[in-house]
Amino acid sequence: MSRIGKKTLTVPAGVKVAVKDGAVNIEGAKGKLSLMVPQHVRVTWTEADRSVAVTLADGYSAQDKQANAHWGTTRAHIRNMIQGVTNGYEKKLEVVGVGWTAALAGKDLKMTLGFANAILMPIPTGLTVKVDKQIVSVSGPDKQTVGQFAAAMRSHRKPEPYNGKGVKYVEEVIKRKQGKQFGA
Repeated sequence: MSRIGKKTLTVPAGVKVAVKDGAVNIEGAKGKLSLMVPQHVRVTWTEADRSVAVTLADGYSAQDKQANAHWGTTRAHIRNMIQGVTNGYEKKLEVVGVGWTAALAGKDLKMTLGFANAILMPIPTGLTVKVDKQIVSVSGPDKQTVGQFAAAMRSHRKPEPYNGKGVKYVEEVIKRKQGKQFGA
């Protein structure tokens, strides 16, 4: 039995929920999100209580590991969608290095990270990217898309432990190492 899956979700005012044909559509102030529900899981929307309940579909038991995993995961995805359309998600990254910059170039993010050529990253639809000097702010309603874009940015030049140069999350702490010591 999934401990997370059996909890009901309360939906705040101003959020529209529609469940039909194996898909959950959620619309709010920050945007629209959609989720295809696995066949193991059934999602029910109650307008009177403004709540979403996630249960196992008929023919599946809590002893089935695959069904149990989909049960809790589906509920977590729906909770993230509700939070995303009401508050949104944001990741902040910092570009650290002499001469290393990030700038918006139309619908692309242009990063100069010490390579021969600048790196152009197309910004996915639904995301908002803002650049303020060395800080890049990625925000949007979809938690997975925001995190994936931020991770892709970071992967171009991960922070290194000797000088601390690279693309890092603002709240990330880089463990610094001592370099070589030259004898006396």
